[in-house]
Amino acid sequence: MPWIVGVSGASGTPYAAAVLRALLAAGEAVDLVVSRASRLTLLDETGISFRDAHWQDDLREWLARGADGKPGTFEVDLGATRYWNAGDLAAGPSSGSYAAKGMLIVPASTACVAGVALGLSKDLLQRAASVTLKERRPLVVAVREAPLNGQTLRHLVALDDAGAAVVPASPAFYAGATHIQDLVDFVAGRVLDAAGVGHGLYRRWRGELGGGSGSAGK
Repeated sequence: MPWIVGVSGASGTPYAAAVLRALLAAGEAVDLVVSRASRLTLLDETGISFRDAHWQDDLREWLARGADGKPGTFEVDLGATRYWNAGDLAAGPSSGSYAAKGMLIVPASTACVAGVALGLSKDLLQRAASVTLKERRPLVVAVREAPLNGQTLRHLVALDDAGAAVVPASPAFYAGATHIQDLVDFVAGRVLDAAGVGHGLYRRWRGELGGGSGSAGK
């Protein structure tokens, strides 16, 4: 069964890339949903145009790019990856009978958070998230916005009440980050932790002070 990964229009496409790479490296199948707004963000942050007809080539180029924008940083094997157009409300993930392990929304914009919290299902990303909640499957929402207003906070509380895990895209520094990729990988790792997927994206806290002052380890 795949993990459904939804990418919304919030800034933070490197977070999505890190999560996708780690899922594939762990041998997980992935169903990918890229919102219309996220294509604009991806183009702005990476210069990559995500096209339905060439999604494999575009996804491979995106995942190979480092958080610093350098192309060809990572080797990418798309493995068992399936792409669904965000406008396809008849797609597999739109139904509760479609077998999936759960869903990760990374990054999650405040508009996406509101849509999921209110059950709007305006596109496949929101519909798949609603299905994930009603089927009592894991839903992880990596919200990326600052500051957060009261309305968004109420929406996040509603998602928490519904059983979702809310993971702010907030890097920590105790893992000894020395590069922007380390900070991105920390957030991606916390998203995967919330989903129960194993990874080696960051050095975990071992109860020893001063660990973050040395070289960054994984």
